[in-house]
Amino acid sequence: MFDKPKPKASDKLNFLKGSPVQIICLSFIAVILTGAVLLMLPISTRTGDITSFADAVFTATSATCVTGLVVHDTYLYWSFFGQLVILTLIQIGGLGLVTLTSFFSVMIGKKLGFRGMDLAKESVNTESFADVKKMIRTVMLVTFTIEALGAIVLGLTFIPKYGKEGIWFSIFLSISAFCNAGFDLLGQEGPFVSLVNYASTPQVYIPIALLVVFGGLGFIVWRELFLYYKTKKLSLHTRIVLVMTGSLILIGTIVFTYTEWNNEATTGHLSNINKIGAGFFQSVTTRTAGFNTIDQAGLTDISKMFSIVLMFIGAAPASTGGGIKVTTIAVIAMTIVCVMRGKEDTIVMKRIVDKKAVYKSFTLFFLALMVVITSSLIIYSSMATGANGIDVVFETVSAFATAGLSSGVTAEIGIAPRYLLVMCMYLGRVGPLSMVVSLALRGSSNKEILPQGRIIIG
Repeated sequence: MFDKPKPKASDKLNFLKGSPVQIICLSFIAVILTGAVLLMLPISTRTGDITSFADAVFTATSATCVTGLVVHDTYLYWSFFGQLVILTLIQIGGLGLVTLTSFFSVMIGKKLGFRGMDLAKESVNTESFADVKKMIRTVMLVTFTIEALGAIVLGLTFIPKYGKEGIWFSIFLSISAFCNAGFDLLGQEGPFVSLVNYASTPQVYIPIALLVVFGGLGFIVWRELFLYYKTKKLSLHTRIVLVMTGSLILIGTIVFTYTEWNNEATTGHLSNINKIGAGFFQSVTTRTAGFNTIDQAGLTDISKMFSIVLMFIGAAPASTGGGIKVTTIAVIAMTIVCVMRGKEDTIVMKRIVDKKAVYKSFTLFFLALMVVITSSLIIYSSMATGANGIDVVFETVSAFATAGLSSGVTAEIGIAPRYLLVMCMYLGRVGPLSMVVSLALRGSSNKEILPQGRIIIG
């Protein structure tokens, strides 16, 4: 018997370098921990107190993973420095650290190199090395332009109301909305009030809703839409995203408007037009935005369950939103339809979907469902008797889908369940499938030939 060769130092170094997926996953952890340390500093709070690690890491994770769940009101608890740290985490988390660093490297004329291009390609979710630099420029240009326009429009309301402080409020809200983060600085109107005081102010909730939708469409869709005047065509991916986004917002608006019409705890006191507006905003914000114009705890059970479904689906791939993505649910739905029709392939808009995409969609759906179910059961078992199971699932899905909507559970649970929500937020942002891939050991490149096996289904 021969002894196994010892691994070379260079092999260990290559392992530490990791794959692009691993590095992106680790970059989010690095940003979260850095943000948590900064938020623990006395300068980050209004009172000058040191924030506990549990609260700091929860806030940093929520900001970096663009979720919006909070344990302290962002305006009342955090100082300007703390708010600036949170906003920076939101911007980094929304675009991705790799995307930002790649952009600045391109701007100063530095070559990315093969590995840098590979990382950037994975970060912006494009398949071509040739498109990486163009995609990065498009991402940054669109992001900063839309955020600036959003801040200007919101400033028309908040600057006359709050003066110079209204400028900061508008910038903060615009970036938070575009990144689907859900953080706000309206705490001086009431702790954790979000946009409830603006349910009858369309000049506030409509721009925020548009920012949320733009951020949730994804980088790939933006570029194709901007180039449409040249190409006169859209890819299957973009068409699915646009159709699913429009359909889900419309269906959600109808459902929420109907179910909450006479609910005095939410929209019952509003005028008819504002009831429709509140239903529209609720439909948009469940796309992983995190803002709310109506009290989430006061929603009917039907609305909460429908909100859970919309949050779980989420936004588009390569966007600032979370969830399992609209393309995933579209592929799953069409696969089921095709199987029922006796077809062997998944056909969407007269195009055959690659089987790898089908397998990935079902795997992602299953993993996400397992994370939500397991986490919900653990959190529910840790709470006092009489806890509302729907509220627990609502909060867990909100964390995993990085939606940030809260029914009040986060404020009631202990430290350990909060860490579980932290894990859900992180998994939701990097993706459970990406996490599994990053942890998996690389197998042999040689395909193993195995005999076929027959399994009876159904």
